[in-house]
Order: sequence, then C-alpha cells, then structure tokens
Amino acid sequence: MPQPHIAAKTMSVKLDLDTRARVENLAEARHRSAHWLMREAITQYVDREEKREAFRQDTLKAWEEYQETGLHATAAEVDDWLASWGTENEVPAPVCHK
Repeated sequence: MPQPHIAAKTMSVKLDLDTRARVENLAEARHRSAHWLMREAITQYVDREEKREAFRQDTLKAWEEYQETGLHATAAEVDDWLASWGTENEVPAPVCHK
C-alpha cells in the first residue's frame, strides 16, 4: 500500500567512513535502506531526548516551586508510602509539608 505523502526536506550529514560502513552493514542485515535506518535512528534519538528534556524541565520547575514554598515530603515518608503499595495496609501518598 502506498505511503501518504509527507512533506520532507533534505538534510545531509557527513559520516566518517567507519560509521558509514556500519550503517550500510546494519541496513543490509535488516533488509532496509541506509536512509531508512538513519531516519529511524534520528527519530528514536529525538523522541528520547525530548522526553529527557521534558523531565529536566519538570525537575527544574519542581525545584523552583520547592524553593518558593518549602513544601516537601521526606525520603522516609515516600519510602514508607512506596513500601505499602500492593499490600493490605496500603497508605495514601504523603502530604507535602514545610
């Protein structure tokens, strides 16, 4: 079945001879083109790094919020809460406090 047309723009990348040979060998082993393999690798890398950056931004936001409010839960409180998961005595999440 034909793929729908996706707007794309060519971008070149220079690879050293060893890396280029590795890409070509792997593409052949996977019965794919080197182009497909590189697109897949770039897509997976960008997806992963976007998630890492979102996590980093969330962490910075949480740190700023803590610095402004002082609200927190201690490691011991969180450990106790997590240890109760799946038990008959499961406890609710700890309440943030100063």
